[in-house]
Amino acid sequence: MTAVPAPPSPSTTDGIVLRPITGPDEVQLFNRLPYLFNHEIAGDLASGRRRPELLWTALDADGRLLARVGWWCPPGSTEPLLLDVLDHLPRHRATAEALLRHALAVVVPEGAVPPKYTRFLPAGWRADPAVRAAVDGPLAVVERLGAVPFVERLRLEWRAGTPVPGPTGRLRFRPAAGEAEVVDLCTGILTGTLDAHSRDDLRRMTAREAAQLQYDEEFAHYTTPRAWWRVAESAGTGEPVGLVVAARNAYRPIIAYLGVLPAHRGRGHAEEILAEGTRVLAAAGADTVRASTDVGNTPMAAAFGRAGYTVFEHEYVMAWG
Repeated sequence: MTAVPAPPSPSTTDGIVLRPITGPDEVQLFNRLPYLFNHEIAGDLASGRRRPELLWTALDADGRLLARVGWWCPPGSTEPLLLDVLDHLPRHRATAEALLRHALAVVVPEGAVPPKYTRFLPAGWRADPAVRAAVDGPLAVVERLGAVPFVERLRLEWRAGTPVPGPTGRLRFRPAAGEAEVVDLCTGILTGTLDAHSRDDLRRMTAREAAQLQYDEEFAHYTTPRAWWRVAESAGTGEPVGLVVAARNAYRPIIAYLGVLPAHRGRGHAEEILAEGTRVLAAAGADTVRASTDVGNTPMAAAFGRAGYTVFEHEYVMAWG
């Protein structure tokens, strides 16, 4: 049984109180600053995807919320996986910096690398002065505390009624046989990958270790049917071509993984494999399906576009070394 840590003691800086929320009763306080995750905070607390000691506030003497930071964690874990909430009132960037600095010292063990910071942004965010005004402050705060840009990703969505490319006859599909086959395929797909997270993993571990880690930390936790995970095979030879992991996470239906083995790239297979995963989810009743890929992974982004997916947001990620 995991022990529940004691709530951190509040700290006062220049009359501003820095402290985590006390529990679900303070979600409304935490949500006084706008961001697209606000409607999920209460549910995440109830399900264990967030914890009160990971949701921090900076309050003035009148109890006004000046800044906030928050981490997301896997259900059942006390370890934060992502810093995904960081907001402050205008002219309170320094307050946000003080809050994040203090919270990091409490949340992250000494000597450990802090979790990545991620922020979701409208498509075309760089050209919108209002969005830039709201975003530049938080990005500057994490940069001043040592984080650097890691990757920018496209967030994509397919909606029911959007045409999906039909089978070409070049591929046939079947459910993945099990963990060993999925890990084997992902290991092979990692060769020549353009995905920033995967490339970062490969700097620290072997391809098989990276594939097994992704299976253990992500794929194994999906509770939707494993039959939704489809292996693409060559209709002519029967050899494996690629893999799509269609699933539903804690929030919605998603394409969790899509990859083509190196020997079969450049032939338009990605969009056909993606279309199969989309059909699986649509047949299970999905009105929308979401996915993401790196801005720099132009072949994969193009495949999503040809398969009927549109970009609705960007995700900007910064990392500590």
